[in-house]
Amino acid sequence: MKSIVTLFFLLPAVLFAQDGYEIKVTFKPFANQYIYLGHYSGKQFPIIDSVKLDANSEGVFRGNKPLGGGIYVVAYPTRDRFFEMLVDKDQHFSVSADTASLSNRVFVGSDDNSDFMLYQQKMDSIGMAIHQLNQTLVAAGTAADSATINEKINTLRGRTSEYRRQIIQTKPNTYLATLMRLMEEPVVPPAAEHPGGVYDSAYAYQYFKSHYWDGLYFFDDRLVRTPASLFDERLDKYLNTIVYPDADSLIHELDYMLGFASVSKEMSRFLLVKFITRYLNQQYMWEDKVFVHLYQKYFAPKDPEWLTPQGKKMITERAYSLMSNITGNPAEDIALPDSTGKIRQLYAETAPYTLVIFWDPTCGHCKEVLPQIDSIYRAKWKAQQLAVYAVAKETEGKPEDWLKFIRKNQLEGWTHVYNSKAEEAKRVSNNIPGYTQLYDAQTVPAIYLLDRDKRIVAKKLTWEQTDEILQLKLKNP
Repeated sequence: MKSIVTLFFLLPAVLFAQDGYEIKVTFKPFANQYIYLGHYSGKQFPIIDSVKLDANSEGVFRGNKPLGGGIYVVAYPTRDRFFEMLVDKDQHFSVSADTASLSNRVFVGSDDNSDFMLYQQKMDSIGMAIHQLNQTLVAAGTAADSATINEKINTLRGRTSEYRRQIIQTKPNTYLATLMRLMEEPVVPPAAEHPGGVYDSAYAYQYFKSHYWDGLYFFDDRLVRTPASLFDERLDKYLNTIVYPDADSLIHELDYMLGFASVSKEMSRFLLVKFITRYLNQQYMWEDKVFVHLYQKYFAPKDPEWLTPQGKKMITERAYSLMSNITGNPAEDIALPDSTGKIRQLYAETAPYTLVIFWDPTCGHCKEVLPQIDSIYRAKWKAQQLAVYAVAKETEGKPEDWLKFIRKNQLEGWTHVYNSKAEEAKRVSNNIPGYTQLYDAQTVPAIYLLDRDKRIVAKKLTWEQTDEILQLKLKNP
């Protein structure tokens, strides 16, 4: 059984000619057994209907409401294998299949599926030819032989794209054409077709980006019912490699997609789940702003109907942990006592850069990292006028543990303050966020690099990574 290797996106909303769906299935050699109707949903296959085949291997999937368009699967009684079919405007059709030759299944009353079968057969033929050439390539004796074989392989791959584009041109308004668009990326025109006969890489990038979604629409929920390798991967490529990597550019793109998707519950849910999950744990510092934006615009005003209370709680707590420490924004001031009981404010530091460290005197990793930070502070950072503001977070230890560690490791020249459990509880009881929340410092050590205006330059990095950023900033203020 071949799995779908190509498909993808969307079209304007479809009006169905008939109410409900009725799909007659002949599936040999199964008899007097249940088979199942499901559809792709990323890596999942939700089952939406079932039917018991009669003694002649025949059965009918039937429902009063139309199915959402997409790539559907008819699963074996064991549910471990299936064959695929397209569901779109035509939802009253029949299909005959035999496990001995699934690639030769026959559709009646569904032009999309008949065309799709021809496409799959064509791709199977080209794929087999490429496979045979790859085997020959392994045994190639000379570089010239390899070059000749690779040229033949590239020619076959070109035929694949040519065949897909032919479908798009000859059947532009079909669901199959939409799927072909998903599989084909924009081709930048030759330089000769560009005014002046030449263009630089910036032009090629802009052309590719601006045409990436040609013929595809974010308001068609057929996109949701496709394999993860199609929609997900195309979307990931766009967001991860084509969109400029900063928060504002990414937010603009997400809002654009979600704006069009708002007319489709399925599409809105798919994108919101994907985006909020992706940016829940940030891969880059600046992604904190993206997550907070998603929360404030799409989750805080109104709970999506599909969101569970547990999901809402997790998203809300994460957003509140990030709101006050977004990269590029001013950090919250801190006012805590030093070893003499004197209140020392973070904003009283006037150095060009300040390193804020949240740590725990009973944390083994903290005990390892702080002396390392002190070493580079003495060797380099002190002379570069970097101030260190160290916040000891009380957990299981006592102030004596804090002071003992400072003395033992001679952590001199730093501003040392102590954040007791009592102080943290007092703030929380007065509806004032604790410093742990304000700095998202549940895990320690948590290192923040601030500039003279106390804006967050970097956060949650190792001291080595922080040093790299500091040196770059000092060279390019």
